Amino acid sequence: MPDCLIIDDEVSIAQTVSEYFGLFNLTCEYAVSYDEGMTAIHEMAPSIVLLDINLGGESGFSLCKKIRETSQVPILFISARNTDDDLLAALGIGGDDYITKPFSMAVLLAKVKAILKRSRMQKEASTDSQPCSGFGNVSMDRNTGRVYKEGALVKLKPMEWKLLLYLTDNRGRTLTKDELLENVWQDAYIAEGTLSVHIRHLREKLEDDPNVPAYIKTIWGSGYLFEVDG
Repeated sequence: MPDCLIIDDEVSIAQTVSEYFGLFNLTCEYAVSYDEGMTAIHEMAPSIVLLDINLGGESGFSLCKKIRETSQVPILFISARNTDDDLLAALGIGGDDYITKPFSMAVLLAKVKAILKRSRMQKEASTDSQPCSGFGNVSMDRNTGRVYKEGALVKLKPMEWKLLLYLTDNRGRTLTKDELLENVWQDAYIAEGTLSVHIRHLREKLEDDPNVPAYIKTIWGSGYLFEVDG
């Protein structure tokens, strides 16, 4: 089980990243096509996937969707594309982060380490003294990480769950973007756009009217406020 699986049709990049990570005791494997990548996911069970958007004649977006049908392994997109549309698309289909080529190896390593750390912390988290909580028609089971709205299971990505926990644990207090990035992502390299996308996804999944949120509110010029009357 490698720490990292790199799926990129540019063999030189895959090899360079793999060798660099090896210097820092991260085990890496790589695949150079859609089919190789899909096979490697199932056979190797990596702790994180670095996925290029362009895979020859195939799409990394399509591969991400396929992976998400059976796995919640963290996915960090690497791509020469640098538009907001690509970033939003990557995060919207289940990506956890995004970095553009050419990238700094040190920054890529920092992102991967941060994601791996978060993943380990979530697996090792101790049982909460009050495992069940919620708001409105939403209930949260802190032991299992499951969220239900009106009794129906709501599928949240790992970072959406962590963000929701931080918001609800700090309800009634305005949280700055910097505070959320520091305490939820614990990664100085995460862009504000990533936070905005995760906030939007939580509203779409949990609010009755995402355009007029009753709970996850934007405080313009400051950040966000989780508010529950009573």
